[in-house]
Amino acid sequence: MNNSTKLAAGLPAELFEIKKNEEVVHQTLKWFLASKRAGTHSALTRAEVSGGGKKPWKQKGTGRARAGTIRSPLWRHGGVIFGPKPRDYSFALPKKVRQLALKIVLSDKAREGQVRLVDDISVDKPKTKSMLELIGKLGLSGSKVLFVASKISDNLDMASRNLEKIKIVRDQDLNIFDLLNADTVVIDNNAVLRLKELLV
Repeated sequence: MNNSTKLAAGLPAELFEIKKNEEVVHQTLKWFLASKRAGTHSALTRAEVSGGGKKPWKQKGTGRARAGTIRSPLWRHGGVIFGPKPRDYSFALPKKVRQLALKIVLSDKAREGQVRLVDDISVDKPKTKSMLELIGKLGLSGSKVLFVASKISDNLDMASRNLEKIKIVRDQDLNIFDLLNADTVVIDNNAVLRLKELLV
């Protein structure tokens, strides 16, 4: 399929004909997931566990091993050695690398026939039934579908809320995780133009 045919179909080569690069995609996915981690895990060290202020028994003469506190990491209910503490897992990744990763995944989806271009993504009523009808018309019932819309109306938002396999994002909020997780990407014409502005 030549470039003129793709462009006529509304899929610009700048977005949908990018060469594969698994390393860029992997790094970007790793960056995205790391930035979503809360990093609020925490364990108490021996300095933070309550109690243990008194020496359990005298140093010598009991026949038992010497002990200075019942909150030693060696004891039950003691502190944790090198336990997890709150931290930020995010790391810097160049914007151009993140943009390239999105274009690579979009291109892979297009090559696999998993990109559908539509004039508009909308429903008449804020009902789940309306969304199911739209999916049925596209022949995508039962699959994971990512809708990339230039504008998300209240009707569209409410109609899709109860559908587990359906996700709708604005063009500017498109991310690599949602792209990789979808079986099919449905995108409207205006969103393609916007993505071209953002990523090219």
